[in-house]
Amino acid sequence: MTDRQSHWENVYTAKADDSVSWFEETPSVSVRLIERATDARGSVIDIGGGASRLPDALLDLGFTDVAILDLSAQSLRIARARLASRGDKIRWIAMDITRWTPDRLYDVWHDRVAFHFLTDADDQARYVDALRNALAPRGIAIIGTFAPDGPERCSGLPVVRHDSESLVALLGSDFSLLSEERHEHRTPAGVIQQFQFSVFRKN
Repeated sequence: MTDRQSHWENVYTAKADDSVSWFEETPSVSVRLIERATDARGSVIDIGGGASRLPDALLDLGFTDVAILDLSAQSLRIARARLASRGDKIRWIAMDITRWTPDRLYDVWHDRVAFHFLTDADDQARYVDALRNALAPRGIAIIGTFAPDGPERCSGLPVVRHDSESLVALLGSDFSLLSEERHEHRTPAGVIQQFQFSVFRKN
């Protein structure tokens, strides 16, 4: 187990999933952007989804082809237990995104908090390779990170804050920016965090 995996396994073992700073009872921004990208017949993969409520919301909307990838197996166990029998409809992938080789294509790639934890240029490049290999032609990538005026650290780890320009530079010419928006996330402790959501199409 890598240090990165060990960190996140410890987080989800030590803390209730609804007490972590990134918790959302209703992932309204993510759902809205996914619905704008595809209808319920489309396939969606959520990167770094952990124990989030996004799969619950997508199942409620009738989505039938949903995958959740996270390097913490514990976080996926929490989500699957919460969903009970509905969890059998989700594909659960316990894997570090920087080491993952996709075995199929998806219409929508969604990532709310994973990418900004990748502070190493090689890890960022491997993430982009995975995105390029997993997203179908003309597919949509939704990437949410801390904004330039957002927190500098999260869960005790440094992050890289992004805006659309920094993401465009990292993703390269294979992707076209479609839209961007800011979002104020209120943590369970009541702290406001500035997020940036950028939406891209694979060319």
